[in-house]
Amino acid sequence: MNMTHYMELLATNQPWNLLIFMAVPIVLAETMAISELYVLFTRSETGPVRSINRWSGILVGTYFLGVFVYLTVNVAIPLTAGGGWRGWIDVVAVGFYLFGIVPLGGVALLDLSALLGGESPNRMKLHAILVGLFLVTGHVSMIAGMLEPALGQAPVPAHSHKM
Repeated sequence: MNMTHYMELLATNQPWNLLIFMAVPIVLAETMAISELYVLFTRSETGPVRSINRWSGILVGTYFLGVFVYLTVNVAIPLTAGGGWRGWIDVVAVGFYLFGIVPLGGVALLDLSALLGGESPNRMKLHAILVGLFLVTGHVSMIAGMLEPALGQAPVPAHSHKM
């Protein structure tokens, strides 16, 4: 059984790769997502939960930017240049993981007031949309990453008939 490059990355160099590429970003993102629910429910733009939400968003966006650059340069580009992908499932797993920089970077920019400066009425809405988008992309990458990459390849007949 083969693994996707996503699962291989997490399984290699235990426990460090699992901590660096999964645990740290997911703990920060889940902290942001859970506190996001409180912020949306209370409509609170101040207080300790909003501070936790803001700082976890800034930290995860900044941290994931480093992960994105590292994996793009050291994994995605070499695999693409060398034809090393293990099928479309492998590309989906890694691609959706790397796409996480879009929502996480957006959240960080919002929380740093670099996007929609200050407290725009659309800021909370966009923040919630980006958090949700990250949850979707993260789960798609995890599900695809756990699949056998050969499932996405055309089946080879056991025998072929020549005419």
